[in-house]
Amino acid sequence: MEIRIRGVSKHYFSEGKVIKALDNVDLTIPANQIFTLLGPSGCGKTTLLRCIVGLETPDTGEIRIGEEVVWSRQKNISVPTEKRGLGMVFQTYAIWPHMNVFDNVAYPLQIRKIPKNVIRQMVEKTLRFVRLEGLEKRPATKLSGGQQQRVALARALVAEPKVILFDEPLSNLDAKLREETRKELRTFLGKLKITAVYVTHDRIEALVLSDSLAIMRAGQIIEVGSPKKIYFDAEHRFVADFIGRANLVKATVLAHEGGYTIVDSGLGTIACQHRDIPTGSEATLCIRPEFMRIAKGERAGKNVVNGHIESLVFIGEAYEGEIRVGSELLVARIDPDAHLKEGDPVSFSLDPAHCLLVSI
Repeated sequence: MEIRIRGVSKHYFSEGKVIKALDNVDLTIPANQIFTLLGPSGCGKTTLLRCIVGLETPDTGEIRIGEEVVWSRQKNISVPTEKRGLGMVFQTYAIWPHMNVFDNVAYPLQIRKIPKNVIRQMVEKTLRFVRLEGLEKRPATKLSGGQQQRVALARALVAEPKVILFDEPLSNLDAKLREETRKELRTFLGKLKITAVYVTHDRIEALVLSDSLAIMRAGQIIEVGSPKKIYFDAEHRFVADFIGRANLVKATVLAHEGGYTIVDSGLGTIACQHRDIPTGSEATLCIRPEFMRIAKGERAGKNVVNGHIESLVFIGEAYEGEIRVGSELLVARIDPDAHLKEGDPVSFSLDPAHCLLVSI
């Protein structure tokens, strides 16, 4: 079910100052996709999620879920949370410690006064789906972190909501369990084919889980797109930098030739993927560390850059090196078999397809 957000603002007042948690947000969340709100702490993503679910009241704007207006300042509409047909998984899971697994999952159905035999059928079906069958009588406090996360997911799904919302649900898990659980979650949500709205500040989580994502900053939507579009073809410097490791170099557009945009930069003259930026304009050249092909010694050629290794740190599957090119210091991933050391002269070639120009 599609969610449409138009002109939504939410302001808080603190110590005589106005804090714009949400600043005139317009956003359409497609039906039957996993849509992630990604951004740094304090950017407004959780506030926007809470406005959708009805736990926060916006100051302006309108929110539609499907064809139903669930909140509108102008039309004086405010549908209560429990009548919006939503499920929600919180950061803390909010599992009742005095209840067993069955009762935790059944609770949303019990408060709706659904017959007991129907509740049992719905709970058993949902527990099978999240692979917790056989644990119905287990006390919630005796479960692992990953199992508790699945109980919270089952409770959100059991009433068959139109939309399910997640507020950083994996942040309390250790790194290995988080990696395993997000793969499970992607599988579960892919099978359900319902709209899921996911909030996180973890870029890897967003890239793994999402069909589409919106990058937020200071209460505003900066950019929306698929994970690959955002990673490989971002339009804004903030987005390119936030979504992954990036070398950002000031550049000036010299020309548009042969399907490429040619720039002058601290790395020399570089051919980049085409951008409709006027000649003479300033831009930022974005180069991901994984696309720098490092070779020992200096070379000449188009899109070949020479420098030397300033630092080298072993991180397991690769070395992370800092390459000095004039006044620029670039981060690169280097093959552990490259047999390089600090101070060595090196060169690297840049594929124009991976030389991205973004806004200043």
